[in-house]
Amino acid sequence: MKTDIQIARECELKPIGDIAEKLGIDKNQIEPYGRYMAKVPFALIDEEKVKKSKLILVTAISPTKVGIGKTTVSIGLAMGLNKIGKNASVALREPSLGPCFGMKGGAAGGGYAQVLPMEKINLHFTGDFHAVTSAHNTISALLDNYLFQHRKEGFSLREIYWKRVLDVNDRALRNVVTGLHGDGIVSETGFDITPASELMAILCLATSEEDLQRRIENILLGITSDGKPFRVRDMGVAGAITVLMRDALSPNLVQTTEQTPAFIHGGPFANIAHGCSSVMATKMAMTYSDYVVTEAGFGADLGAEKFFNIKCRKAGLQPQLVVVVATTQGLKMHGGVALDHIKEPNADGLKEGLKNLNRHINNMQSFGQPVVVTLNRFDTDTEEEIAIVRKNCEDLGVGFAVNEAFLKGGDGAVELAQKVVDTIERIKPLPVNFTYPETDSIEGKIEKVCKRIYGAAAVEFSKTGMRKLESIRTIFADDKDICHYPVCIAKTQYSFSADSTRYGSPEGFTIRIRDVILNCGSEMIVAIAGDMLRMPGLPKSPQAERITIVNGEIEGLS
Repeated sequence: MKTDIQIARECELKPIGDIAEKLGIDKNQIEPYGRYMAKVPFALIDEEKVKKSKLILVTAISPTKVGIGKTTVSIGLAMGLNKIGKNASVALREPSLGPCFGMKGGAAGGGYAQVLPMEKINLHFTGDFHAVTSAHNTISALLDNYLFQHRKEGFSLREIYWKRVLDVNDRALRNVVTGLHGDGIVSETGFDITPASELMAILCLATSEEDLQRRIENILLGITSDGKPFRVRDMGVAGAITVLMRDALSPNLVQTTEQTPAFIHGGPFANIAHGCSSVMATKMAMTYSDYVVTEAGFGADLGAEKFFNIKCRKAGLQPQLVVVVATTQGLKMHGGVALDHIKEPNADGLKEGLKNLNRHINNMQSFGQPVVVTLNRFDTDTEEEIAIVRKNCEDLGVGFAVNEAFLKGGDGAVELAQKVVDTIERIKPLPVNFTYPETDSIEGKIEKVCKRIYGAAAVEFSKTGMRKLESIRTIFADDKDICHYPVCIAKTQYSFSADSTRYGSPEGFTIRIRDVILNCGSEMIVAIAGDMLRMPGLPKSPQAERITIVNGEIEGLS
């Protein structure tokens, strides 16, 4: 079988100006980054056109270590919609170098359903991730300098919340000490991965340059010795950080293997952040396309929940339909089949794994959304297995389609595309039914997500978590806006529970909230569940061992 890179090289790429004009954007209005990538000015977003476009969310069952293929399905669906005569584009997140060189080797789709140029997208792209990393660490440096320069005046922070970030998986950087040997003030800190940066969330939620700077000004850096919040605006450097982020604010335009327009912008992970591409990119795609396919990271309990409760709530978006992606291998793994046997036929294991799929379907319907299930087909799937999944969906009254975009491109997603269009025309979605109202307490919001979406029996807070909640209530007692922030729960992607080994559809478990982080810039409250870490580590055999250059060509990205 051909590799993703081999397939990418055989596909015709059109100059990015031609892709822009295909959308109806004057090529003189875009800012090219080479021949096949460009920034599109966010000023071109038209809110009236956004209201008329049909937004489709692609999500999935709880992921497994064999993958689900959500990005491949999203790209394939957009191409399939164009195959049946619709004007469609796709809006995705940017890949992070951490998983690309760690577990995945790439995150630009696969087979004949890729976004191109895949090597550049998977690596440095247009520099957005670097801009977030540089801006974040500039705040860190400025904060350290501020503390150093004002220490003789008696200024200090009793708590510092702002860490550093790097777009690599590096467990050694989770906890570090800075300022040793007399070079500054000694401080315990650490690194998160760049997708977990609050600046990444701000990039993905900002609606204008002014809104970007407002959010940066509001970033909470720590608490002063006299119990007052200390923010970026207190250092007077928000303008400088906005300058570093300015170019990153505009969405990126590329193309698929079939020249379907693709907007790729922002890259928060859904297990440690809100897991959605930028509001700017989504609305840009909706300005110029009748149908827009977007995805939310990991399973529907993580990315899709945050897509609705955070992104749609704040951006005023109204999706038309949710596509839930499943694979027979993933379902069998959730059904208790051992990893080294999931490619073998196992009807009983498959049926048991359907409980995971069905809980995700129920959750998406609870948001008021029509649902279509698509089976991302692998060559080991049998007709009997496909029939079992199809029958399950028919019994639930939800649409079902097999997806073969990996092997056949847009032609392999025509069945899914037609099912999506027919369902949208037949069923009008209800206004988004959020899991909790903004007026709920922080604990109430967390509890409702844990119980209604994850299926937890109980929620408990660690001493650190309770102390942080009390601190928020005391220090920000007069700030009513903070009470209305949505919650963003950081939790393992492999299970509805906080235990990554509990596959399937577990019940009766308790979610333990280890820590609570107030993000005043992105305007959300991050709750850390279980042993979830915001700086991943590398596996025993990282993908970096297989990425190289042979005869001038990159190999190992996929």
